[in-house]
Amino acid sequence: MEQFRDAIMSGAGGDDIAGLPLPDTYRAAFVRRDDTEMFAGVDSSDKDPRKSLHVGEVAVPELAPDEAYVAVMAGAVNFNTVWTSIFEPLSTFGFLDRLGREGQWGARHALPYHVVGSDASGVVVRVGSAVRNWKPGDRVVIHCNYVDDQDPSAHDDSMLAANQRIWGFETNFGGLADLTMVKANQLMPKPTHLSWEEAAVNALCNSTAYRMLVSRNGAAMTQGDRVLVWGATGGIGSYAVQHVLNGGGVPVGVVSSPDKADLLRDLGVEAVIDRRAAGYRFWKDEHTQDESEWRRLGKDIRALVGNDPDIVFEHPGRQTMGASVFVCKRGGTIVTCAATSGYMIEYDNRHLWMKLKTIKGSHFANYREAWDANQLICDGKVQPPLSAVYSLDEVGEAAYQVHHNLHEGKIGVLCLAPGEGLGIDNPERRAEIGEDRITAFRRHGA
Repeated sequence: MEQFRDAIMSGAGGDDIAGLPLPDTYRAAFVRRDDTEMFAGVDSSDKDPRKSLHVGEVAVPELAPDEAYVAVMAGAVNFNTVWTSIFEPLSTFGFLDRLGREGQWGARHALPYHVVGSDASGVVVRVGSAVRNWKPGDRVVIHCNYVDDQDPSAHDDSMLAANQRIWGFETNFGGLADLTMVKANQLMPKPTHLSWEEAAVNALCNSTAYRMLVSRNGAAMTQGDRVLVWGATGGIGSYAVQHVLNGGGVPVGVVSSPDKADLLRDLGVEAVIDRRAAGYRFWKDEHTQDESEWRRLGKDIRALVGNDPDIVFEHPGRQTMGASVFVCKRGGTIVTCAATSGYMIEYDNRHLWMKLKTIKGSHFANYREAWDANQLICDGKVQPPLSAVYSLDEVGEAAYQVHHNLHEGKIGVLCLAPGEGLGIDNPERRAEIGEDRITAFRRHGA
């Protein structure tokens, strides 16, 4: 893969890149099927991705007609990388085995190892015979919706497809590697003003936030909507507050420190709640929630923005769902995409049905939503919340940081890129948008 890296770094054209020979193997981060029981009996917080994630050579898979090989310049760590690495809530090899039973091309994925990663930026180096819109040399980012477009359930909204999967989590050959293999309908243009690592961190979380808030498949936010955003400087919340601001809404960002509050204000968020300073205790004990604390949160929100939130952007899950349902405005929407604090949630259903509120589930985004969300990155209207960068050899440590919430925003991982700050094709556009805006998370030391 070094030949591809050198060609990309020297500005080689598509024909030159297409003429380079593909190697038999490539460097990748993966977990092993034989290790799935290595954390048996260990508490979740003590499961260590540094012990389960390996970096080594794996075989280049055969390319299907509707797929492309991409030389990966940079990737990113998401929570699904952590879940894969600690084999929780279940081993992802079950996903690969189910895909493996779906015919010749699916069988490639059921292997003794699982190459992880659901974000990447890079350069197309080969395309299958059925690929029309992409060619070698194209600089791209990759979204993670892996779907069979010949299945009728995949149309109208591909996230409702019976066989919809997340690339690098429910499929093999993910983006934390020097090479990846993706369907052509996962490719999107790389923002020209961003470096490889800045471009790599966006697709999963930005697209997810866009669907949750902006799309008609989510909360369909309108101008003036007040939106409560939990974890507002985190990997998904940092995109949410930007979409709310862009759409004429009023974000109420919840964070856990004065430094994070300052970062939010730097992003343009005026209504900020430091939950640690406020000392909310939504749970009296493991089994009992405290409605008086929900009421206190609601009072604090109204003091900031004058009314209850029309939308609650919910992703912590068990820790916050009871409060989210309570504080949401009458007739409002709680839109949820994750459960980082636990997925067995509890809330008082009276506050849902008697005040006509809605809980809406959301999961990643379809191609149109991902494309539109990526265009906002390309236009400089949404900034990448890149807070730290690791090398591929350090991917275990990067996953450890995410597992223990020791970071804010997103963590990038350099794959083929030999250093940070490379891959910027339009420095003039970058200057127009503003270096301080693009690098806000790095400047704050988040």
